[in-house]
Amino acid sequence: MSPPPTNKKEAPTEPFKRTLALTVRAIAGDKEVQVAYGPGKPEIEGKNVSLPEPSRLPTAKEIAVIRGWADSLALTAAVHDKKVHRRLAPPAGPARNVFEAAEKARIEAVGANRMPGMALNLTAKVDDQFGNGRYAEINDRSDAPLEDAIALLLREKLTGLPPPESARQMVDLWRPFVEEKGGKTLARLQQSQLDQKAFGKIARDLLKDLNLTETAAEGQPDDGDDKEQEQSEGGDAESQEQQEGADQEDTPSEDQRAEGEEGEQSETSESAEADMFDGEDDGDDMADTPEPWRPNHNVLDNPEAFGYKVYSRASDEEVDADKLSTPDELERLRTFLDKELRNLSSAVARLANKLQRKLMAQQSRSWDFDLEEGVLDPARLPRVIVDPMSALSFKRERDTDFKDTIVTLLLDNSGSMRGRPIMVAACCADILARTLERCGVKVEILGFTTKAWKGGQAREAWLAAGKPPNPGRLNDLRHIIYKNADAPWRRSKRSLALMMREGLLKENIDGEALAWAHRRLLGRQENRRILMMISDGAPVDDSTLSVNSGSYLEMHLRQVIDEIENRSPVELIAIGIGHDVTRYYKRAVTISDPTELAGAMTDKLVELFGETGGPEPVKRGRGARGRARAAAR
Repeated sequence: MSPPPTNKKEAPTEPFKRTLALTVRAIAGDKEVQVAYGPGKPEIEGKNVSLPEPSRLPTAKEIAVIRGWADSLALTAAVHDKKVHRRLAPPAGPARNVFEAAEKARIEAVGANRMPGMALNLTAKVDDQFGNGRYAEINDRSDAPLEDAIALLLREKLTGLPPPESARQMVDLWRPFVEEKGGKTLARLQQSQLDQKAFGKIARDLLKDLNLTETAAEGQPDDGDDKEQEQSEGGDAESQEQQEGADQEDTPSEDQRAEGEEGEQSETSESAEADMFDGEDDGDDMADTPEPWRPNHNVLDNPEAFGYKVYSRASDEEVDADKLSTPDELERLRTFLDKELRNLSSAVARLANKLQRKLMAQQSRSWDFDLEEGVLDPARLPRVIVDPMSALSFKRERDTDFKDTIVTLLLDNSGSMRGRPIMVAACCADILARTLERCGVKVEILGFTTKAWKGGQAREAWLAAGKPPNPGRLNDLRHIIYKNADAPWRRSKRSLALMMREGLLKENIDGEALAWAHRRLLGRQENRRILMMISDGAPVDDSTLSVNSGSYLEMHLRQVIDEIENRSPVELIAIGIGHDVTRYYKRAVTISDPTELAGAMTDKLVELFGETGGPEPVKRGRGARGRARAAAR
């Protein structure tokens, strides 16, 4: 079969990306696997694989790293069973992190032992992961992540490959302890690397050896595991779904029990479920129940009741953009942004004009005529001249509720947005703010990031307290107000340029940022409130995820989205840049290139303002005759 024709104008990396996608499908053994490239974190979700976007002229090292991620994720699709993993994995916390690190080491060892070329790719990926210098500076075991050390020790045991030079000191800090406590168990793991279920059970024994769990059989009983694994593919799918649902519900309840043992006030998952779903049935009983039990709280008001904790809010920051910089720096950044705006002005302005025409069409002015007082009607001037005492020669403009609308743009200010994505986002926010302002729609522009990389004052306080278990969020938030809703664009235009500042963009905790923007909207007087989230990846904060489950921040984000979409008057839409946000949001669109952002933002706003649920346009009246015609229709 002849190869497909290629586009002579395509980017130099396109053949590499196509070949890599075919390789991923071949390793995964599934031709339905889809591969996408973008700036977000490499991950696999169902049959969708996300890989880093290569540079236009990538180096050999960059190519090897991307191949390593492709091999790792393809192997995950091929040799990892999510149901088995879910049944055997311990509750969220340090034990869960170590268990998942061990499973990842097993997956990559299977490919490295079978194919030398894949082993080289995976080694390049591991070297890149641990090559940022942070691990080389670790001199104390309390600062060395146990899950990372276990992953590299297991990689060494299963493949014979030594840890990267940058992480060798970290591994050596843990090696004596791990080999003393679980040396025999590590040897057993080496013999079971091809059997995920057997490997997982031995990994549970290793957790017990390391004093991370009380017993080796905390999870589901073995008999239940065997019974479910023996079910055929055409078996009772409904019972499997119920089993999965029960597994998912077990995790937060065990987390909450752990929190209760530390003396913290929390509710069990059963209480939370009763709050959410049993309010109508038990209304009479709850009326007689004394405080403090309340059935109407939600994840926006009380996230701890839904399993999301914050170790410390003392250093969190909500700040106006102009307070983070000097006037001279803001002026310099604004000059740079204006230069970029000139390059994008033609395309973005065309889309902004489209939005403006749509909005203006919906807010056409209308008048009541033939009144005894008001503004003199020019059409009645002949009547006034002929008969100065003639009545009903005035008109009055009708009130319209279209202008009673506010739009909040919430921009991801994470490090992965650095470069062209944040520049395009700043340009689009600037132009849309001006466009909506001309149409009488108020606009608020917000950004969210963290104050530090890999933990700030919150993590320092946690370390000083002896690293208590299940700390929750371990970084300091920085929520930035670029433009207040009541401030005109001309007063905020310099602040918008702060997004271009080097060093501002760090990590992203989307769930809390979304709840913050939502609270600000609820405090507004406008009848219609629209919240647009623009992000390029899932929530990531290394400090938080290193001591909680890998899905800790994502689970909270999903809870916040569900609450806003289903139980809030705020209309929520999302745009993902190189990241599939449709798996989180009901109303969302994903773009593959930042240059598509302006079109996506405009289209979604045009779509929203064109819906019948929004403010209805008022038709132009024509006096009594026009009103009579309208009544007849």
